[in-house]
Amino acid sequence: MKPHFADLLENSAPYSIFELFKQTRQYSETLIKNLSAEDCQLQSMPDASPVKWHLAHTSWFFEIFLLIPHLPDYKIFNAHFQVLFNSYYNGIGKQFARSLRGLLAKPCLQEILSYRHHVDNHIEDLHSHFAEIPLHISEILMLGIHHEKQHQELLLMDIKHAFSLNPMGPIYSSTLKNAPRNNTASPLEWIDFETGIFEMGAKDTGFSFDNERPRHDQLIQSFRLASRLVTNKEYLAFIDDQGYENPQYWLSDGWSNIKQNDRNAPLYWIKKDDSWYEFTLAGPEPLDLNKPVCHVNYYEANAFAAWARKRLPTEVEWEYASQSENIFGNSGAPEHLHPQAAQGDGLLQMTTEVWQWTGSAYMPYLGFKPFTDVAGEYNGKFMVNQIVLRGGSCLTPSQHLRSSYRNFYYPHQSWMMSGIRLVEDDYACRN
Repeated sequence: MKPHFADLLENSAPYSIFELFKQTRQYSETLIKNLSAEDCQLQSMPDASPVKWHLAHTSWFFEIFLLIPHLPDYKIFNAHFQVLFNSYYNGIGKQFARSLRGLLAKPCLQEILSYRHHVDNHIEDLHSHFAEIPLHISEILMLGIHHEKQHQELLLMDIKHAFSLNPMGPIYSSTLKNAPRNNTASPLEWIDFETGIFEMGAKDTGFSFDNERPRHDQLIQSFRLASRLVTNKEYLAFIDDQGYENPQYWLSDGWSNIKQNDRNAPLYWIKKDDSWYEFTLAGPEPLDLNKPVCHVNYYEANAFAAWARKRLPTEVEWEYASQSENIFGNSGAPEHLHPQAAQGDGLLQMTTEVWQWTGSAYMPYLGFKPFTDVAGEYNGKFMVNQIVLRGGSCLTPSQHLRSSYRNFYYPHQSWMMSGIRLVEDDYACRN
């Protein structure tokens, strides 16, 4: 395995790996500063997890993969936690049923925070134990850091879904209430990309997950990519044109999905007195027509593209287009917990607002090799029946974005920050 984990991300701040660990762990606890213990107990659906489970599971990862095997005389915090906070690692042992995590009133939030601090202190001991950290340990430590960054985004997604079901409209962050509303979004333009061959996949420097490798040559045909994401206004036009009532736009599974779930708008859209509202982490807000549409599932994204007589990009096209772009975002800032309208020229919003559905199935690259040992269950076992999303969202933590990142979800899911970018085939423009 190449030493990806021993390096920090390219262009990142000059933290040591242990400083990055501390920063990441502290940020997780910062995310819950406005939440009560009762908030942290909520599980609103089987796909989501309670906040306190996220806090415990990320600690379990460091304990299982680093402390138990590599720190001499380490004493586990609580033997029951080995099962309660195991997500899906069959090589480790049994797991408590995912759909029942919200029933775990015990351990309480304070005990989970004690568990986190126990793990943090012993990671410091691990640091002190070695004069020079062995490569295989630094690799697992970096994997654990980025695993926790994934759970920071999941934590926000899950608490948003839970709060959305409460008629009182709870607010996670009041900072969003004062965020400026943009009067316009940048005009939609089509950016040309020529036929060619490019190197796709993670580079040998900086962190990457195993599913981003190996780096390989990829043939690309010419295409035209939308300069920005689809807006709420544009998606509303699809709704007003009876888009949810016309089966010609929908895949068969998608049509069944929206009918079985009585779906006629994106998740979190609410119509009241002929006006549309959207539930956000600041509670219900009037729908801002200039902001990107978000919380659409793959079926909705694909149907919108069919209605617009365009299509979704492949993940190859998306990565090809992003090669020359700076990968950055406003992620982690309290005032940026909801997608913002496109402002500027050129290719916009590639990693800053919503994850973008592609038309690509989540499959391994030729020559894919999973992480070694039990960590090999991290990504490879999920390479079936899911769709790749690219980019990043306003909830994605800092130092966790890169053009080769492959996110993936099932086509019916939409509680994550998922949106739409369109492609126009070059040959269609000439005809």
